Amino acid sequence: MTRLVLVHGFTQTARSWDELARRMAGAGHEPLALDAPGHGAAAELDLDLVDGGAWLAATGGRATYVGYSMGGRLCLHAALAAPDVVRGLVLVSATGGIEDPLERDQRRRADDALADRIERIGVPAFLDEWLAQPLFAGLDAAAAGRAERLQNTAAGLASSLRRAGTGTQAPLWDRLGGLDVPTLVVAGALDPKFVALGQRLAATIPGAELAVVDGAGHTVHLEQPDRFLDVLLPWLARHADSPNPAASSTP
Repeated sequence: MTRLVLVHGFTQTARSWDELARRMAGAGHEPLALDAPGHGAAAELDLDLVDGGAWLAATGGRATYVGYSMGGRLCLHAALAAPDVVRGLVLVSATGGIEDPLERDQRRRADDALADRIERIGVPAFLDEWLAQPLFAGLDAAAAGRAERLQNTAAGLASSLRRAGTGTQAPLWDRLGGLDVPTLVVAGALDPKFVALGQRLAATIPGAELAVVDGAGHTVHLEQPDRFLDVLLPWLARHADSPNPAASSTP
């Protein structure tokens, strides 16, 4: 049995993992889905990615960490902060950050503006706009999980963007070579930006494996849950909670 800590993306909650968690448990694993800082029951946690990663590791405990998008970035920070706790990584549509300072500042400004908009129009209207993006075109109504997203607060989501958005993230690329855990990187074939980022993550993290899932866009695990599990479960059987012989020692 492998213990799995599941971390959702921006505007979701731990409930977004319910069906997949049930199937993971049925396959003999022990899933624990957590609300990320600024979301769900953790709405009042006002944490940046560094502190959020440390909080995640302290809350989730020794496990393999599975993170989607924002959750993947939190899992990377958790692994760097607590390598003795994070025993494996599954990074779904994730990134090591924006390296170009100008591009990063532009993204920070965009995230700040989006946070202001959430506070101005409220969560229901914001979710209508957020889920209408082409990024989420592959989600049907059930997979989109609008009802569970409505449990979030405007203040919590705004805090998450301002404190843990991609624009505020110091790039991690030059630190990823020190990770010493089995790592699976997953991207959707219909999401070329994150396929490229996934290829870079897999090339940078020692011993990491890349899986590109056909028929899926950004929200791989919800758009194609069967194909996602077809990738994840065999990988867990081979690698989870065991040392990564291909990785270098953590500095």
